[in-house]
Amino acid sequence: MNVSVLKPFDHTHELAADIGLPRRLLDDLGAIPSYYLHHFYAERAVVDQQRHEQPRAAVVAEIERALLQLYRDPALDTKPPLLEQRGGSFYSEAATQLLAALFADDVVELPARVGRTGAVPLAQLPLAPELLGLVQHVAAYERLAARAAAAGDDRLARLALMTNPLVREYALAGELLGQLR
Repeated sequence: MNVSVLKPFDHTHELAADIGLPRRLLDDLGAIPSYYLHHFYAERAVVDQQRHEQPRAAVVAEIERALLQLYRDPALDTKPPLLEQRGGSFYSEAATQLLAALFADDVVELPARVGRTGAVPLAQLPLAPELLGLVQHVAAYERLAARAAAAGDDRLARLALMTNPLVREYALAGELLGQLR
């Protein structure tokens, strides 16, 4: 999403705080990155924070358990406030911009207009070069990780981890792979 579109409303400070990134970065990118990109744009701060907190995966798993319990209630007819803690804001909007950068068999979520004839994706601007490289890098990691999982291949899994922009190093990839066994 282009930040200039938001200028008349100027909630960009709140958006930046919500995704854990400085407002200036949003201005420099000219876009509102997905929340998950703070792992890349603020890697050291995220790693430091994670050293002192419960792992996000554990937090999300607990939120999902609680949400599934709530969803068992047939009388539930509103969005549970707990869902806001799950994360993923702006993901579908950002994902739409990735289409030109992906392979034919990649899958993305995107905003669409749904009518009688089905879903029609909403047009999006092309992804800017400063965002495209990271997206392609992560997509390459995801493709390799899927192939490794399907084949049960440790060599491919290590290559996938080395392709992940947050891992990159051979020794760290081997250590992580060892923890997965």
